[in-house]
Amino acid sequence: MKHLLRIDASARQQDSVSKELGDEFERLWQLHSQGSVEVRDLSQHPVEQIQPTTIAGFYTPLDQMTAELQGATSLSDGLIEELQQADTLLITLPLYNFGIPASLKAWVDQIVRINRTFSYENGQFGGLVNCPRALVLLAYGAEGYGEGGPLAAFDFAKPYLEHLLKFIGIERVTTVTVEGTTGDETLTAQRLKEAKEELATLAKEWHS
Repeated sequence: MKHLLRIDASARQQDSVSKELGDEFERLWQLHSQGSVEVRDLSQHPVEQIQPTTIAGFYTPLDQMTAELQGATSLSDGLIEELQQADTLLITLPLYNFGIPASLKAWVDQIVRINRTFSYENGQFGGLVNCPRALVLLAYGAEGYGEGGPLAAFDFAKPYLEHLLKFIGIERVTTVTVEGTTGDETLTAQRLKEAKEELATLAKEWHS
């Protein structure tokens, strides 16, 4: 059975554009795949920040792990298992201060782990995540972040996530964006409509 892992990073519980897009893609994904969905809302259930013992556990061989280190890495173990079971990863987020929300960064720090989601051998990195594809749904409050736009150089979220996900082994990363969400409501509604049409095309292609 196909399995979708959805990660929501917006602090908003209502009126979140990124979550609205996520809801639409989840609906379309279930319609076409009839698979299962697991949702992790990072604002409702924040992921703990990594601690010194977490880092120590990441770099300790299994046969040398103490009870303390096992406890410190147990959350990471669970989050990685969630990711490894997914056929599709969906991440929804707004741009906060030119980057990703802190809640999403905490999740990233728990799942990017040597010998679990990436390897380093003979001077080369390799991804170890089995999930073949990811969809990033990104909402911008302002306009001009697109390619060639006046704010394009200030977008540290889209390139970061695309690079990171490919680094851990997710080969196909697609990003759908909506800009100007704090501007004219009519224009925002039109952009949302266009983004949802793009999602409908993607969902159909991915399950054809």
